[in-house]
Amino acid sequence: MYFYSADKLTAKQNYKFLTGSVIPKPIAWITTMNKQNKLVNAAPFSYFNVVAKDLPLISLSINRKDNEMKDTAKNLLSQHEGVIHLVNDSVLKLMNQTAATLPSEKSELEGLDITLVDSQSIDVPAIKESPIRYEVKLHQHIEIKDHEQTTISDLFILEVLNYYFSKELFDAKKEYVDPIAFDPISRLAGNSYSHINKIMDIKRPD
Repeated sequence: MYFYSADKLTAKQNYKFLTGSVIPKPIAWITTMNKQNKLVNAAPFSYFNVVAKDLPLISLSINRKDNEMKDTAKNLLSQHEGVIHLVNDSVLKLMNQTAATLPSEKSELEGLDITLVDSQSIDVPAIKESPIRYEVKLHQHIEIKDHEQTTISDLFILEVLNYYFSKELFDAKKEYVDPIAFDPISRLAGNSYSHINKIMDIKRPD
């Protein structure tokens, strides 16, 4: 096997190794709102997963750039709420457009064929076109620091308040998301994404 010591690598190398091997990664396409000017922000993040079920919690990690907190992180800290949208082919190109780096006073949604709809329990609107979405509120914020105690990432633990599932991919009687009908997009490395192309069932030991 090839061996590398992480402390001898650059940040770019560590990023390439982690994002190239921790795959596939689910995508959280999140809308948040600037509390002062009510501007709606949208951005995709793939440092995202489930944390707990007794209290429905998910995690979202947002790296800082040049020690600056990103707009999504700022909005989550000030507004304490957002909407997580999951992604398939129907919204992939729209999602990718919102990955652009824009000034804070400009919304990523501007000029895109996206329909915003009101949420049930929070003020932040949702993207209607997404097949699955969660309304969330902030449960916990953790500053992730490096060895010099500089904050390099903001880790958010978010509580799910409400779930929305498109009828085409959800069996309401079984309360079951059909993964084939959903056909989610997952993040690989660089500009690459993938689909589910094989499902196998293996019984767990007792």
